[in-house]
Amino acid sequence: MHLTRLPICIFGLLLAGCGGGRSSDDSAVAQASSGQVAATASYKVSHYAASRFAEQASFGPTPALVAELRSKGFERWIDDQFALPLRPIDTAPVERYTTRTPSQAERDHLRVAFAAKAYAAPDQLRQRLLWSLSQWVVAGLNKGEPAGHTHWVNLLERNALGNYRTLLREAALNPHMAHFLDNDQNRPKSAECGYCAPNENFARELMQLFTLGVFKLNGDGTAQRDGRGRLIETYTQRDVEELARVLTGWMHDPEPANRPEQNWGNWGRPMVASTWPPNRDSGSKSVLGKFFPAAQSGSRDLDDALDLLMGHPNIGPFVALRLIQHLVKSDPSPAYVGRVAAKFRNNGSGVAGDMKALVKAVLLDAEARAGDDPARSSGSDGKMREPVLHFSALFRGLGCQRAPVDSNGYAWQAGNQPFFNPSSVFSFYAPTDRAPGSNLLAPEQKLLTANEFTSRLSQLAWVRWDNKLKRNNPAVLGNAGCDLQPFVQAYARGVKPFNDLLGERFFRGAMPHTLRSNIEQQIARPTWDTTETASPDEGPVRMIGLALSTPYFGVIK
Repeated sequence: MHLTRLPICIFGLLLAGCGGGRSSDDSAVAQASSGQVAATASYKVSHYAASRFAEQASFGPTPALVAELRSKGFERWIDDQFALPLRPIDTAPVERYTTRTPSQAERDHLRVAFAAKAYAAPDQLRQRLLWSLSQWVVAGLNKGEPAGHTHWVNLLERNALGNYRTLLREAALNPHMAHFLDNDQNRPKSAECGYCAPNENFARELMQLFTLGVFKLNGDGTAQRDGRGRLIETYTQRDVEELARVLTGWMHDPEPANRPEQNWGNWGRPMVASTWPPNRDSGSKSVLGKFFPAAQSGSRDLDDALDLLMGHPNIGPFVALRLIQHLVKSDPSPAYVGRVAAKFRNNGSGVAGDMKALVKAVLLDAEARAGDDPARSSGSDGKMREPVLHFSALFRGLGCQRAPVDSNGYAWQAGNQPFFNPSSVFSFYAPTDRAPGSNLLAPEQKLLTANEFTSRLSQLAWVRWDNKLKRNNPAVLGNAGCDLQPFVQAYARGVKPFNDLLGERFFRGAMPHTLRSNIEQQIARPTWDTTETASPDEGPVRMIGLALSTPYFGVIK
């Protein structure tokens, strides 16, 4: 397969559906009238279905995870994931600073620590949800300090299985978010403070990107239209201005006053209300038709605003669509969105925003699980593998425990999608992005550039190359806990054992016949060094790169 053709192939695969092979195991699909998968004692999970579920609910299948899913079933596995303890990223390495300029180790700390969690942490569901949330509740790394970045990611992690309203409140008071979207500069104009001015950034993104979106939605996520067929805006510029007034008066905690210079934002502590009256707009406000009385405290105004947003009809389908897109499929049916949105509004006990109920609704829905039997998949199923999910699946499939580190000491990360560092608050792509020439939603396709495919084809080869030694260095993968030897040994036994292992690890035990045949042909006519002095992992590395750069792996169906 020619590399330049890969993007076209991936788009074609998404639009036309995957013609992958069948699993030899029994189907693992059962449906309930509610649209949720029924949990029964006879529920049997196939290798194919378990691997597919792992692609949706974790950073990629491993033999141990697939075995666990087959043994427990999906709902019990989810419940067990909920019970796992929270282990936040250690902030000490980025809080030992003495100057305003962070070291390379401080700048790398977050991505190295998160990579280890993505590749090897037992609470895979929490980590996958953290990564998903970070892509629409965005406070990037291109502004701020390493300690602030790390505390922000820990905030997302502790709320990933909590309540969405709690997440929003903590985000509103997080010093890194306040700095990233300038709410720490949001002040009313006044005679007492000539340099003060309102700042609308956080207020606008709180509505547009974190909760409601710009157009009114029906309960199933479809757009509402007026009598002339035009989209109806959710809020006005006046609503943004009024919400910005609601959110005035918050400042970085000033205590202790003698903290180190790089901790000027007091990154580990929530924002506090300013005690100087001119910093706070104490007048009455009106947002989305809700009246905010004058002289309320900043905390009361914030809580009233969050209650307003959590009660808005848009927030259920807004959050439902984004979580479905990040975990299961890019173009869900309105019925699927509607069922998940209903769980957001009410978890069954009258609670809105329950993330545990929401993730169960997403992952156990009949539409999510239908593809567990390849014969029942549809052309709209699945999502393109964004760069982080591609390489995390590769490294988890190789048993890696942390990010490989090159000879210059830099930890690997997806170049086209660096951890937690999109170029703007609008993230790496928009949820409404569509595949070229199609009406199907396919947000991730924006990241699938020619450079991205070049990287996928040869990343494993690059990872083990040592620039200082000018040769392959097996220690790079070994030091990361990766184990390439099963593939080297299978390759030495013959093309069939190698293809079988490759199919089991990366293709749900159902590698398509066309891909098997292509690998057989490549191995029969190698274009790499096969002399006695050649590295024994050269062939396996090249074939893994080839297989995982194809559309068969590039789309999670």
